[in-house]
Amino acid sequence: VQLQAFGGGLVEAGGSVRLSCAASGRNFRADTVAWFRQAPGKERKFVAAIRYNGHVTYEESVKGRFTISRDNAKNMGYLQMNSLRPEDTAVYYCAADSSVILSNIRSQSAYANWGQGTLVTVSS
Repeated sequence: VQLQAFGGGLVEAGGSVRLSCAASGRNFRADTVAWFRQAPGKERKFVAAIRYNGHVTYEESVKGRFTISRDNAKNMGYLQMNSLRPEDTAVYYCAADSSVILSNIRSQSAYANWGQGTLVTVSS
């Protein structure tokens, strides 16, 4: 499956952005869809994931602020980001894989399919 992430941009602290992840090539209803982010000068890290059955997992610092969702009929994944902070500034990547299990859901190596990334910049 090919993935394309979009929707990033410049937003003020406290603002909101919705990222989208468009999948093509096949339907990804059986995949876990995840978002990772890479801040400037730092390693890429897990943000959130949603399994085929709707089960969601979040990184601790985004709980209550970010919401991950998916629309299997449209082959789309989403990340709604509210109450944004300057430390949320990063390139955000979507990823998908049908073999992800709960024990590796936060691991980059569990995902074979990646989008190109979209930059979110949060100004203070």
